Amino acid sequence: MVSGRLPTRALIVDDSQAMRRSVMFALQKIPGMVCVEASDGVEGLKKFTESRFDLVLTDINMPLMDGLKLVSHIRSDPKHKALPIVVITTESATEDRNKAMSLGASAYLVKPVQAKAILDTVRGLLEPG
Repeated sequence: MVSGRLPTRALIVDDSQAMRRSVMFALQKIPGMVCVEASDGVEGLKKFTESRFDLVLTDINMPLMDGLKLVSHIRSDPKHKALPIVVITTESATEDRNKAMSLGASAYLVKPVQAKAILDTVRGLLEPG
């Protein structure tokens, strides 16, 4: 990198490979974005603790550890209080949205979700101002 800036690193956690790929496809429109995949919350948390991430996108319904527990684990560390976390799920009920937001999600998108909605949400969370 010429500018000396670190790439923006996104962790995408979803048990559906097709969904992970569609999120990655959307995020690749952001210059310097590096995507890392995890297929469930346990793998996601392991990768999160082993590396630096600027953004987490997670499903709710996954085996081993669901996305809400993942959000809760990430938010339990005070140094990750401001990290943008986007929940992308099929759960459209207001209670599900409220629970995710109360646990610390920054945004909540309901599947099926368009690449533009993912991109607009992520840009809004990452860009200062």
